[in-house]
Formats: sequence, C-alpha cells, structure tokens
Amino acid sequence: MRQRLCFLAAAAALVLAAWWALRPRGAAPAGGEPLAPVTVAVAADLHVLAPELTDRGPLFQNLTGYSDGKVMDRIWELTDAFCAQMERLGPDVLILAGDLTFNGERASHEYLAARLEALRRAGVAVLVLPGNHDLENPMAASFHGVDYMPAESVSPEDFAALYAPFGYDGALSRDGASLSYTARIAPGLRALLIDANTPTAPGTVTEETLAWAEEQLCQAAAVGDRVIAVSHQTVLPHSTLFVEGYAMEGRRALLELYERYGVVCALAGHMHIQHTAQSGGGVWELVTSALSVSPDQYGVLELEGREASYRTEAVEVPPSEGEPFDSWAADFFRRSAYRQILPELAGLEDAQAAADFWVEASAAYFAGRPDRIDWAAQPRVFRDHPAAFLSRYLQSIAAEGARDHTSLTFSFS
Repeated sequence: MRQRLCFLAAAAALVLAAWWALRPRGAAPAGGEPLAPVTVAVAADLHVLAPELTDRGPLFQNLTGYSDGKVMDRIWELTDAFCAQMERLGPDVLILAGDLTFNGERASHEYLAARLEALRRAGVAVLVLPGNHDLENPMAASFHGVDYMPAESVSPEDFAALYAPFGYDGALSRDGASLSYTARIAPGLRALLIDANTPTAPGTVTEETLAWAEEQLCQAAAVGDRVIAVSHQTVLPHSTLFVEGYAMEGRRALLELYERYGVVCALAGHMHIQHTAQSGGGVWELVTSALSVSPDQYGVLELEGREASYRTEAVEVPPSEGEPFDSWAADFFRRSAYRQILPELAGLEDAQAAADFWVEASAAYFAGRPDRIDWAAQPRVFRDHPAAFLSRYLQSIAAEGARDHTSLTFSFS
C-alpha cells in the first residue's frame, strides 16, 4: 500500500481536515448524511457512427453482420430513441461509460455531442468518459459500397473540447495525466470518472491517475460527500475466462482505494454483458451491457438515504415499417452468433443442436439473465470436449450460478 500524506483542500473545514490527515490509514470513512433521492442513468458502449460515414452498402453490412451483434445498421434510430427516453426519464444525471463511437471517428463524436447538447438543454445533465474505441483510433473509417476510407479520429484534447459541456468544463477536478475527472451529481454525492484509455497507456490506470484519484476520494470524505466511481474497463474480473483486456491494469490498487474510502458503487461497461459483482471489501461493481447490442438496455441507479437499487431498462424504439426493433435486434444478435459458431462446429453430427444451445445461452448471458439457461439441455459435445474454448465459455457461465444481473439492491454507509 502506498503511504502518502493526504493534504486536504477543504479550507472551510480546517479542524476536520487536520483530523483526517492524522487519521489511521486503511480505515473506511464514516458515512455522511442520508442522501435525498437521486436517480443516475448509465449507458455504455453506444458505438455511434455518424450517418454520413456509411451508405450501408455491402462492405458495411458484411463488417457488422459478422461482428458481435451491434445494431450498426439501425444505430441512428436507437440513439434518437435513447435520447428521447432519457428526456422522459429525467434522471439527475446520465453517465456514458465509454465507447461512445464505433471507432473514434471525429464525425461520430460530433454527431453524438449534438444530441447530448439537446438533452442538456432539456434539463438532463450528462457526464461522459472515453472508452478504448474513442481516442486516436487507427480503425476510424467511412464505408461506401465495397470500399472504406480512413476517417479523422480525435486526440484526448479534442475529446475534452468536444464534450466540454458534459463533464469537463464543470469538473470539480481534472487529472493532468488522463481524461479522468470528478463531478458533482447532487448535494452530498460526487462522481469519480476514471479514464484508463490514454494513448500512451491503453487499458491502464496509471500511478499518476491513482494518486489523483486518492486525493479526490480524500477530499470528498473530508466534507462528507459520497462517491460513485465510473470507468470503462472494470476493476473486478466479471468472468473467469475474460479478464485480460477487460479488467483494467492497475485495478487492484484502484479497488483498494474504493474499498478504503467506501465508494457507494462502481459503474463500468466494455464487456458488452450485463453483470454485477461484489469485491471482498464489499464494493459492488455494476457492469451495464452495450446499449448497441440486444436487448439494447441501460441501467438506472436510484439512491435514497443509505439504500441503493439498480435495474436495467430497454430502449423503446418507435415502430417503423417491418419487424419491431427489439425483435429485429434480438434476431440480429442470434444471426451474428450463428455466423461465428457454426464454422467452429463444422463436421459434428449434432452441430445445429449445439449451435442452437450456444446461441441461446449467449443471448441470455449478454442480457444479464444466465438464470434462464436450461443447462440440462446442454448438448453432449460441450461435455465431451471440456478443454475446447466453446465448452470453457459455457463452463464459465455455469460456474457463476443462476443469477439475475438486471436487478440489485444494496446498502451503503
């Protein structure tokens, strides 16, 4: 554990600051006053693409159809419906936890920022954080017919300027080594947004950012404010199979800070699955699944007193010609999954049955409902070849037990 003297900035609370500086390290801060009702909406992995960057031609259809189920062919409908739903919900704050764009295109950032500005003018405060797709991305491109062309991406400085009204200009403090910052959510409640996607240290929370984060947590505790932590990558491993590249480097030191200072909870995305987990020190991390992947849901965190509740809500996209959006998105996810799994099962006598089970299990897992998987129906092929990746993937889900990750209540100090 790093040993540092904690200098407090609360000039109006000199006695409290002096007490806090001498307080034994490692002890959790006492809770503040009970919170008045606060509603926090959180969404992750929007992966918006500016409409002018594609004609939805053959290359784009092939790229997105053989990918991970993101509804890129109708992402604009989804984005507009989500913003309209946020305006109706009217949360105290909407937090977007990274991967705002498809691949960091400047035009896509500008497209999203314009929609967030309309939300802000409607009275919804918005806080954003970059993900691993959003900054200086060499994959930024436009797609026309069977061709693609490189597109301009953005630097960290560009990102902060484009999203200045959505956290950066009104920040209580900004980290000099990353796009991390703190923001006021409501009286007695702050957000600590941790950027682990700097171009020089991708996927890592650096020592400089850790030091800054500790100062912010210490200052919040000194005045009795509670803190919600936010990051794109997770601080907890949410899968035995998918840890590297999903949980950030430096996470243990960051988690130790969260536990020591008693953060209310941590919010994250990146994994595209809906999942909740609790650390050994009692901190809940709520991973909200990708807004751009069926069931196209976001999270709602409600706080009051010393109690919290979290639930997911699906975006309600207005009907248009053809199949309803939610049915189309669910079918698109399954078709994308079949395209990936069937070649892996080629040659097996029961390949179709195995693929059917794998696809349905994946759909339930991504939606945060592994409790709906009928494990008794698992085909023998996965039991007969336990070392194969597809089998290990299913084993990792089964090992978690039958849990509903779309709803959670917990207490905080």
